[in-house]
Formats: sequence, structure tokens, C-alpha cells
Amino acid sequence: MQLQPRHSGKKYYNVLPTSVSPPSGYGALLRRYIFEKAEREPHQPLGPFPADAAALAAPVPADALRVTWLGHSTTLIEVDGRRFLTDPVWSQRASPSQLVGPKRFFAPPLPLAQLPPLDGIILSHDHYDHLDEAAIRALAPRGERFFCPLGVGAHLRRWGVPAARITEATWWDKIELGDDFELIATPARHFSGRGLLNRDSTLWASWVLKGPRHRVFFGGDSGPFDEAFRQIGAAYGPFDLVMLEIGASDPEWADIHLGPDNALAAHRLLGGGPLLPLHWGTFNLAFHAWRQPVQRLIEAAGPEVPLLLPAPGQRVNVVAGPLASYWWK
Repeated sequence: MQLQPRHSGKKYYNVLPTSVSPPSGYGALLRRYIFEKAEREPHQPLGPFPADAAALAAPVPADALRVTWLGHSTTLIEVDGRRFLTDPVWSQRASPSQLVGPKRFFAPPLPLAQLPPLDGIILSHDHYDHLDEAAIRALAPRGERFFCPLGVGAHLRRWGVPAARITEATWWDKIELGDDFELIATPARHFSGRGLLNRDSTLWASWVLKGPRHRVFFGGDSGPFDEAFRQIGAAYGPFDLVMLEIGASDPEWADIHLGPDNALAAHRLLGGGPLLPLHWGTFNLAFHAWRQPVQRLIEAAGPEVPLLLPAPGQRVNVVAGPLASYWWK
């Protein structure tokens, strides 16, 4: 594969030139924050959205392809007899502090204590809205394996996960889970860091789940990256389920988030398939109205795009076809 992560010895760099800082400056962002009047948070409380814990705890059939969106980029994937959790975030705030920072719009649909047994926990990168220290500390004693990009394992070890249960990967690494199942770390265009002093010290990635019957793509966070999506689609597509971020986008940081239109472009490059949008409707992380990403996605998607739009906590049988719950209305 031509695309490989770039590392200076201290930091990772995107393959494409990528701006993380807003071109207009932080003063312009502050003015927008004060004066723009989009409904960035729901005016009324949302939920509750209870997941069916008993149903989720049942054994996964060998031919299953089901997914439960638990909010933001946290999903429970049931595929070919296995069950995986992505980017677990259960805290009230996606922030270094639970006193300030973006607050959840709704309670997690499934309490952490009711999570069923997992075949693995898949992490895309170390930002607070994707990697929740409290959730990792709660998950650590369960004995399950963690799969993460290079460098993220240091966080996990510090929070109580034994090194033997952590597998770190760089792009295109294949991790075999038995004779018939693979996880593959694949490229993304983003950045990392949990503080002022560790920006880009860990890698970011998307992931392919390749089972004997079904293939799933979990995009994590990424800006537009046509060559990467094209290579991933050529190597592992078409996919039976594609999960891409659509929220927290803005022209000021267009290199690091897709937004609805670029998510649809990435979906085409990956080869199409049922599309479950992630990274929206849970935290206020941008200037757009909280409903805007899904509304634009529906508007821009053609009839050839089978959208999966479940309510939080709603278990989706992917092979049943498109689903629109309109829970956000």
C-alpha cells in the first residue's frame, strides 16, 4: 500500500498538507461563538433512549451483521459471531474536566455495567470525544482486548489495561482473530493529542473488520482523503456496513473532518454500501445546528445510498435495509 503514516521521530504528520488551526484565526472563531445563533444544542432534553441490554447480551449468530449506535462514535458491532465496541465514551463531558466542556445531549443508552462480553475494543485515536479515561478504567478489569493506533497504548496502560491485552497498529497492519477474522488498521487524515504538550504524539487510524461473511468499515475521524478511501475500497471493499463521521465540521477545519458531503464522497470511494453516520447529535463541537449534519446528509444522499439512521440505542439489522427513525425531530 502506498500510503504510510509519516513520523518525524517525535510527531506524526498527515500525508496531505493539513491545517488544524483555523485559517481565519481564533479571534474570528470567538466572534462566531458569541454572535452566531444556530441551535447548537437541543432546547429540550433528549431521551431517554434505552438499549435492550438482554437482547444485546445474547450470543452473536455466525451470519449476523447488526450495529447499535450508542452516541457520537461509540457503536456496538455484531458481525459474524463476534462483538466489538468502538471509541467508548460514557462520560457526561468530552473534556479533560467533567466540570466544563461539551456536555452530552442524552444519557448513554446502555450503562457500562450492562455491556455484553466483547471480542475487542477498537480505538481510532486519543481525542476526548473518542477515548474516555473513565470508560477505559471501567472496562480494564473485564479482560478484553484493545486495538488502537501506535502510541495510544500508553494511555491504556496508564489507566489499568495490561500491556498483554493491548495491540497497537500502524496503517495496513493486519491483526488475526482466529482463522477467519481480521482487523486491519487503515489510513485517516486527522490529528491527535490530549493536552498542549502531546499534539500528534500518537497515530490516528480508521479500521476494517473483515469476517468470513461480512466486511465493516469504521472511519473514526478523518478529513477528505480521496487516495486513502480509494485504496481502502480497492483492498477491502465493497463493504456491508460503512460508518463515517458527519458532524463537527466547518470550513475553518475542513482538512480534519468530513461533514455530510465529503462523507458521501468517501462512501463512494469506499465502494458504497449501507451507511451509518457517526460523530453527530451527541456533543456540541462545532458552530452548526445540532441537527444540521443529518439533515444535510439526507438531502445530499442519492437513492443509491442506503442510509441507516437509528435512534441512539436502537439495534439495527443491517441486511434489513435502510432505516430512518427521525428521532432528532
